[in-house]
Amino acid sequence: MKKLTLTISILLVVGITAQAMRYLPNQNTFLTVTNAQNTNNCNENHGESLEMELSDSSLDTSINESIHIKKETKMKNATILHQANEFVKKGNYEDFLAYCTPDTKWFFVGERILEGKDKVRDYMKEFYVEPPVFTVETTIEEGSMVTVTGEITLKAPNGIYHHYDYCDIWRFENGKIAELKAFVIEKENLDK
Repeated sequence: MKKLTLTISILLVVGITAQAMRYLPNQNTFLTVTNAQNTNNCNENHGESLEMELSDSSLDTSINESIHIKKETKMKNATILHQANEFVKKGNYEDFLAYCTPDTKWFFVGERILEGKDKVRDYMKEFYVEPPVFTVETTIEEGSMVTVTGEITLKAPNGIYHHYDYCDIWRFENGKIAELKAFVIEKENLDK
């Protein structure tokens, strides 16, 4: 019988209870074990971690009454952002804008402020003559904030490509892009 091993870090702070979590990457969901009395094995390791082994059959067929599993379907904001940006890469700007709040606000530090979807749409029409080519180097998520760093290349109306390093700080509200603070630095023109 296969066993599922969950490792829980025990916080040594009075009043804080740890919960076992199992991530299902194909579904972008977590399973939370809220009461783990009937585990097959519980081993404590120097008071720092607790290892629990649950048999797969208890998860797949009949869930034991003493183990309650709650499915959480809330997607992480970083995942939402990267999905939305796939539309930008393909030039599907309206599909990207569906990920934004109606009053989304974008700050391009030292350059301009865009307020609302219509202003963002106008910006994309003006500056994304062709879909931008960008790479993501780092993504950091903390609460409702997602910070992304990388490089982006934009084609100007005169046909010249401009290359930039960027650091974008995104704020989300209810799974939608509410705000962007973008730090964009142009690189030396590589097409000369």
